[in-house]
Amino acid sequence: MSMIENRRKPVLEGKNINVRFGDGCDYCKEHKELEKGRCPVCNTIWAVRDVNFQLYEGEILGIVGESGSGKSTLLKSLYFDQPVTSGEAYLTLYQDGEVNIYDSSSQNKRYLRNHMMGMVYQNPMLGLRMGLSSGANVAEKLIAAGERNTGNMIERCETLLRHVEIPVERMKDAPKVFSGGMQQRVQISKALANNPPILFLDEVTTGLDLSVQAKVLDLIRTIQQELGIAMMIVSHDLAVIRMMADRTMVMLGGRVVEEGLTDQILEDPLHEYTQTLVSSLL
Repeated sequence: MSMIENRRKPVLEGKNINVRFGDGCDYCKEHKELEKGRCPVCNTIWAVRDVNFQLYEGEILGIVGESGSGKSTLLKSLYFDQPVTSGEAYLTLYQDGEVNIYDSSSQNKRYLRNHMMGMVYQNPMLGLRMGLSSGANVAEKLIAAGERNTGNMIERCETLLRHVEIPVERMKDAPKVFSGGMQQRVQISKALANNPPILFLDEVTTGLDLSVQAKVLDLIRTIQQELGIAMMIVSHDLAVIRMMADRTMVMLGGRVVEEGLTDQILEDPLHEYTQTLVSSLL
């Protein structure tokens, strides 16, 4: 157990989270080892299967796995983009960490999204309104959390855009005229608008040039160190996880097959799938 885990309670904890597409049958409910998470009998897809995790204050938890492993679905379920079939998740800063957020009302889920969580999607079109200005995109998050003072919003937008290295004079430009890397930076500024304690990042460098990838990752790391935000970062690329994550979970077929300190995962992988991932990185 790491020093972080010893001295702190998790800021976010998930217990036995399941996301299932299909009704399931006796076979797949009893057999957890399903190829690609698909039941050969009833064709139900177990996108996330009995996932448990802890995210601690000020750390980055990496989730790595191939396409279809369930890593992005897990993240989207925590941000309420994807309903869960069953499971529990607890936020320490919400109801003293004693209420399963999945059982919360729609109003309370909106509160959690707007005040305690930020999300940066792989596809900026999911996180941004491409026809609105960059400043308006950031302001949208502020308005959702109840801000109504125009002066405060303009000041906050300018501060955030500077923070992600977008010139303030471009605040009125729409994201649709920006490069992919700049769109991701606008997404990051929007996700940080209300100083959330938790930030989710889903394949944020996929499709970007290598030099732009490095800049975006450096920016995320700098923000995390400056603000102390807890982050969950999903990637199919172990090189990204190696650069960013303190701890890592490896997912395959909807299940967590290995987890631990990132250094341990990279230097001494135990699961055959993780060994294949690591050998491909070397």
